[in-house]
Amino acid sequence: MPFSLLYWGIVSIRNLFYDVGILGSSSFTVPVIVVGNLSTGGTGKSPQTEYLIRLLSDKYSVATLSRGYKRKSKGFVLADESADADKLGDEPYQFYKKFSNITVAVDADRVNGITKLLAPAKQPEVILLDDAYQHRAVKASFYILLTAYDDLYADDFVLPTGNLREGRSGANRANIIIVTKCPPNLSSQEQEQIVEKLKPNKNQKVYFSFIAYDDKVYNTTSEINVEGLRDTDKIILAGIAKPLPFFRYLQNDNDECLTYPDHHYFTDKEIKELKVLCKDKIIITTEKDYMRLEGKLPDDRLFYLPIKSSFISKGNDFDKTILDYVGESTANG
Repeated sequence: MPFSLLYWGIVSIRNLFYDVGILGSSSFTVPVIVVGNLSTGGTGKSPQTEYLIRLLSDKYSVATLSRGYKRKSKGFVLADESADADKLGDEPYQFYKKFSNITVAVDADRVNGITKLLAPAKQPEVILLDDAYQHRAVKASFYILLTAYDDLYADDFVLPTGNLREGRSGANRANIIIVTKCPPNLSSQEQEQIVEKLKPNKNQKVYFSFIAYDDKVYNTTSEINVEGLRDTDKIILAGIAKPLPFFRYLQNDNDECLTYPDHHYFTDKEIKELKVLCKDKIIITTEKDYMRLEGKLPDDRLFYLPIKSSFISKGNDFDKTILDYVGESTANG
């Protein structure tokens, strides 16, 4: 707790310096939407970013900018045909593979990254910043804050006692708060109780979403219905922050579940071990892990399960809020 108080004090002073202008923030002429959280991870940023890509990319030229966590490259990298998880990081590479009509870039320095994205004559009309809620050097025009249903920031403490990167007051910067990974049948009464606990200000909207799993698993050449796999013995592999729901969706009593750290890069030894295991059973993994394992294991033995973020209610209102904001901002720009 003493270390948490020290950490909280340092971060609070930093935020105060940005709020009063002692530390400078850069703003940009195009709409910049931040998707982030107060905690250290596991809130579903990637599915929510993909939701925004689907919502916006048919109407606007969209770019995503991430830091590229655990990538092996440095500086600004624009995704192209030579891209892979080593150059971009697993999540940006996933965006690049799934959405051919957007621009994907990585840069730990978000100001530099946005500046590079806006340099060409054909600029993106909307920039989505993935996991940049604490990146105060950019003054984004719209902030979406995620908090997981089973790990609300209102119940947590700052590091190292808890998992918060900054104090709960950081939620005040958000335009929208989304409670993610909820049970799909979450009642209106429980939603109201959570809203009371989060204490949003009068200008903030709160939404509730859940993770919708696909009914098929895929690789580069084939697909299999999940129902057909329920009674099939298999290996289920996950290197994500909170893998238990993923395991529960797929597993039977005889399945072997392998857990790795979030964003784990597999060693040569681990790849050899997995090659032995998949001789007798197929491996099903998350889409993010597939980005790091593709090409390292036999393609016909490795599959991934896609997920999507879906709203329990008021999804149309969320869409309208985002589209209205981007439409007005783009027109003004």
